[in-house]
Amino acid sequence: MNPADEPQAVAARYARRQQAGLADRYSVLQPDVWQTLHERQRGLIAMLRRAGFTDLGALRLTEVGCGSGGNLLELLRLGLAPEHLQGIELLPERHAQARAALPVATRLWLGDAADPAQAPVPAASQDLVLQSTVFSSLLDDAFQQRLAQAMWQWLRPGGAVVWYDFAVDNPRNRDVRGVPLARVRQLFPQARRLDARRVTLAPPLARAVCRLHPALYSLCNALPLLRTHRLAWIEKPE
Repeated sequence: MNPADEPQAVAARYARRQQAGLADRYSVLQPDVWQTLHERQRGLIAMLRRAGFTDLGALRLTEVGCGSGGNLLELLRLGLAPEHLQGIELLPERHAQARAALPVATRLWLGDAADPAQAPVPAASQDLVLQSTVFSSLLDDAFQQRLAQAMWQWLRPGGAVVWYDFAVDNPRNRDVRGVPLARVRQLFPQARRLDARRVTLAPPLARAVCRLHPALYSLCNALPLLRTHRLAWIEKPE
């Protein structure tokens, strides 16, 4: 595939997902979803503390693939300032939802994050760049690399990419693929530190056990082999 065709392919994959009627599956009203969300929030807070970031209101952060703005809203609640947050979203309907949900001071772009004309983020201007389940939806290796390079350029020295994504393949969904740790290292070969941990109980299992009782999520998630996602802190050298 030509890397230039990948954004259109991503849009098609998301359209198939919508047609499958899976919106309710990702609602925060579902016990597996809110437990996954809280687990990821705890992991991010721990990473921020280990990195010595104490003044969250001063952090400048850009999210790649910000969707309808849910992650940026979480970051606002953690204490990041709206004027220091930016998001880039490929799909017009999701961009519109994010614009309606987020403060006016939060800058949002519509387009391809790997294209400087559509995502004019100055080099070395960001403390953090966030991606959440974006790379697992990119099936073209060259496009993955191009996007990773753009994200790396935006970071200031000492900043970090915050990564949350599938670590394993989903055999039921050919529109996504897991991103193993070796591939993450390939995408960011200049990283000074890569702090990664497996999180998130496998979603099909999480949905099944939470139908029995929500408390079973934590019990099953205590087994690392049952976790399907990776939360990582990928730090740029000073």
